[in-house]
Amino acid sequence: QVQLLESGGGLVQAGGSLRLSCAWSRRTNNRYGMGWFRQAPGKEREFVAAIHLIGGNTYYRDSVKGRFTISRDNAKNTVYLQMNSLKPEDTAVYYCAASPGIRIETVAADYAYWGQGTQVTVSS
Repeated sequence: QVQLLESGGGLVQAGGSLRLSCAWSRRTNNRYGMGWFRQAPGKEREFVAAIHLIGGNTYYRDSVKGRFTISRDNAKNTVYLQMNSLKPEDTAVYYCAASPGIRIETVAADYAYWGQGTQVTVSS
């Protein structure tokens, strides 16, 4: 069982920055893709970014390209999401998730493990 714990959410003004962290435990190898998803009130959960722990390949949704950066520190069992130039439409609960395997996945159903989520609120 992989356990994930997000941190780093909060309230920030438009144009500001936040860094989310996802720490995880009980991983036995690096054959995982790690993803960030978000869910705003009344909306479906959507893919934000993903990285594979082997090789560090990344993938982003179009609306965050150039503003968000996903990275990992395998020695610290932590994945990060640096969010810059935040906009009010980025407001959501952000979830970290882990997908066993060698591919980067963008569909929530392909992720087996989820954190509890952290709230990000961007004021205008």
